[in-house]
Amino acid sequence: MFFVFVLLCWKATGLHAFSASTSTPNVMVKENSGADLKCDYSADFGASPRVEWKFRSVKGSQSFIYFDGQITDRYKGLMTQYQGGLRIEKATRQDTGDYSCEVSGNMGYAEATIKLTVLVPPSVPISQIPTSATTGRNVLLTCNDKDGSPPSTYKWYKNGTPLPEDPSKFPTFKNLTYKMNMQNGNLEFPSVSKADSGSYYCEASNSQGTQRGPAVVMEVRDLNVGGIVAGVIVALLAAGLLCFALWYASRKGYLPKMSESKPKPAVYTQPAQDYGNEDDGEFRQKQSFVV
Repeated sequence: MFFVFVLLCWKATGLHAFSASTSTPNVMVKENSGADLKCDYSADFGASPRVEWKFRSVKGSQSFIYFDGQITDRYKGLMTQYQGGLRIEKATRQDTGDYSCEVSGNMGYAEATIKLTVLVPPSVPISQIPTSATTGRNVLLTCNDKDGSPPSTYKWYKNGTPLPEDPSKFPTFKNLTYKMNMQNGNLEFPSVSKADSGSYYCEASNSQGTQRGPAVVMEVRDLNVGGIVAGVIVALLAAGLLCFALWYASRKGYLPKMSESKPKPAVYTQPAQDYGNEDDGEFRQKQSFVV
């Protein structure tokens, strides 16, 4: 009787449980395969509810797939909306992400989210391994696979032997002080030693396969203090020899001397004196003196 009473009250007050759900919350398909994303919703939305599909990529960008009763231009020919779901004809790695099915009616709104993972094996990882290093320095080795889906995890090898994530737990590696991050592929030596010399390569793996990068030999050497001191001494001797050569050449007169500037003589011009015109019996004389 209590259940009937609650049901009658629910009908009388007009309260409805609008809901949307999915039977496929996590979908995994291989690349270039089809994928079906299911979306079910209650009948309380009415006979013709508004249905929209949105996509959010793993990089965070968002776009409409199905809007205003039709597939958007970007996804035409690639996806199909049908009653109760969305069909991806040929999934690619760019389709990995979250898909939202949003249902709305005159009296309510609900949504369901489906996570799609397009499975892609890793590519050959790109690694950065120095060929030489000096003892006591911080050295970082990196490894990255850009294609694997789900994202790859990483493993490092030295001289063909896999390195454990925590070397302190293994007697064979307890003298090594590296730090390994299996999620981002970094292998770091906070203070590298000669014992860390060897051939290194990394390996990227996910559920679809494993790929190995090329091996590179890293040689760790002690700091050559004697060589540095010898180089400084040689540089000082060369500078001293150059100064002596310049002094000797100047003393023997092999270097050109700087010309001495002499003052130019002053030129004085005496104004002309007019003594009349010769035609009038007068004499005109003009003189100029140069001192």
